Parts: sequence; C-alpha cells; structure tokens
Amino acid sequence: MFVGKSLTNIRVMNELSRGQLAEKVGVTEQAIWQYENGYTSPKLAVVNQLKTIFDVKASYFYREDILSKSNTENINVQHIAYRSETVNSMSKTQSELMHIRFLDEFLKRIERKINYPSNLLVKLRNESLKFLRQNPELKREEQIHFIADLARRTIGLSENSNQNFLFLLEKAGAFIFEKEIGDTIDAYSLWTEDDRPYIMLGTIKKSASRRNFDLAHELGHLLLHYKVEFNMQDKSSYRILEDEANSFASAFLMPEEFQNDCRSIIKVSNPDAYCDIKEKWEVSLQAIAMKVYKLGLMEYQQYRYFFMSINRKGYKIIEPLDDQIPVSRPTKLKSVFQLVFEKGIYTVSDLLEELKVDQKFLTKLTGIEEAFFYSYRQKERKSFTMSELVVK
Repeated sequence: MFVGKSLTNIRVMNELSRGQLAEKVGVTEQAIWQYENGYTSPKLAVVNQLKTIFDVKASYFYREDILSKSNTENINVQHIAYRSETVNSMSKTQSELMHIRFLDEFLKRIERKINYPSNLLVKLRNESLKFLRQNPELKREEQIHFIADLARRTIGLSENSNQNFLFLLEKAGAFIFEKEIGDTIDAYSLWTEDDRPYIMLGTIKKSASRRNFDLAHELGHLLLHYKVEFNMQDKSSYRILEDEANSFASAFLMPEEFQNDCRSIIKVSNPDAYCDIKEKWEVSLQAIAMKVYKLGLMEYQQYRYFFMSINRKGYKIIEPLDDQIPVSRPTKLKSVFQLVFEKGIYTVSDLLEELKVDQKFLTKLTGIEEAFFYSYRQKERKSFTMSELVVK
C-alpha cells in the first residue's frame, strides 16, 4: 500500500510544493494531494518518476520512512538560526527543518553501537547561560566578549591562530554538514531538544575566511540565543540577534593576540597591508578592518578609504589568498561511516536496503561525496582468491 506521508516528507525536504512536484511528474496538483492523503495510489509509471526525482527505490513509498517513529518535537522550526540577510520563507524553513529531521534520525540509526566523548558544547552553553544570568548588569558587548573568550578556551583553539577551528568544533560536539542552501543563506544552526547542536554550512563561493566567520557566527547563536524563537522575530529584533552573532564571531576569531598583530601595521588604510594577518588568522580583510576600526586603531577617514580600496581592487568578490588558504570541510560523519563500514557494523548496501534509497540520496542527505560511498561498495564485491581455491 502506498504511504502518502513518506512522499510528503521527502517532497518537503526537497523544497517542492505539490504543484511543482505535479509539474515534474505530469499529473495534477490534486493528484499529489490525493496520493499524500491516502485517497488514491499512484500508478507504477508515476512511482517510477517519483523514485528518480528523489533518488530512492520504488519500495520507499510503500513503507513508513525513518521519520515515522521519530519524536517530531525533538527539532523545532522556531529554533533554527539563519546566517542570512533576510528572514527566510516558510517553505525554505520547512525544507531545512525536514532535512535536519532526516539527518537526526539517520544518525541515531547508525550510531547505535558508537559512543561519542562527552559533549563540550552542552557544557559551554550551560556555563554561558549561567554567566548571563549572574551578570545582567554588564553591557551586552562585554557579555559577548567574555563568552567568546570562554568558547576559545573550551574547544581548545590556539591563542595565536584559528587553525583547525572546524575540526575542534566537531570534536567538541557539533554536528556540522554542508549543502547548497541557496544564494541568500550562508549557514544555519539549532539545538535539538535532546541537546545535539547542528550547524549547516552553505557551499556557494566560500573561502576559508568566510567559512570560519560563518562557523563562529553560528556558534554565537548556539551559545547566546538558546531557545530563542527565531521565526517569531520582527525584522528589527532579528537584526539584533544577527548583530550579536556577528559580534561574537569577531571577538572569537580575533582575540587579544590578533590585536597585538594589528598594532604593528603602518599603512592601516591599505587592504594589502593585512594579508599576513589574514593568512595567520584565516579571517577576511573586511572583517579585519571592521575589528581594527572598532579597536580605535584606524580613523574614520582611513576606514572609508580602506573600503573604497576594497571596491576598487575587486576584493569585494575575491580577496587575496582566498584561492590559497584551504577550505576546511566537515569530517566527523565521514569518520563515523569509516568506523561502521570497516568494523562490519554496516555496509553501504545495508544502509541503502534498510532505507530503500539510492546512493545519491546518501550524498544529498549527508553532503559526503558519492565517490566515498562508491569506494566502500566496491569493497563489498567478492572475488575468488588463492586461499579459496583447492588443488585436487
């Protein structure tokens, strides 16, 4: 029997309306509605089109999906914090919510025989909240700087660089993924009700420095804005939350040792004068200038000239070193897969059969390149060896 809820969930995750899906399949929007609500079942030709669109097996639609027994309240739409210039549409928010729900249930399925170290980010969040409760008289900027310094120490970042930031954040307990989120969203983050911190990074035209700022921005949301209902904010309130996350990112990525490096710069209005600092700290020239101006190491006219130079040199689009500093990518989930595949806990084929999906679906869900899964599937293929042949 066709399970309409399985179609609804995967349609929403792929950010398709019923009308858009109907157009792709060649049926009416009313027909999609009837499939999803159990009034009719699609013909086999329609099912074959659906499985191709969503990279699943035909049998996927004839059983309940992995969300059927999940706690839908574990991940709440109002707690998604976007790094974006605009408050996003409900369809986009619902799509990302569904993606995280699929990921969360998928992770729980493959983690049954894995134990992670204690989650430092939960401890850090609780210490941050305690500090805020106990120090309400401090200016917000002072509160943010204290928590940023605490965060650097807790996750183990060096005092004089931001190298391995993404790795250390994953090690501290974050679950970080990447995907093409869209042109207007850089990243987003959220806490689940069972205290799992997720960060989703966009992949469009990202340099190492911009990725670091996205990560630090989302870490700021996770620590400063726990349980905030982001989707209930008006534009002004939303902007304040974004500005606070930006302030956190600036304080986190450019601590006191960074400030000492900047004091030696002579031509403070020249963007190229900061290239060595950018290479060391892996932050953008524009973020550096904002910090230097805020510290009082640059006059307003020098600050204006700096950004005029940024525009004139084309650095608004591509800065020096953007093509040289390696962009860090998440590795935590890939390591989990390597463990379960190499220990024989799961094979790729097991996962595909259990979930009733194709290999492309795993890539779409996890952000891990398809070649990774393909290599492990190749290892599953058996061939005769000398030890398995017997001479008469």
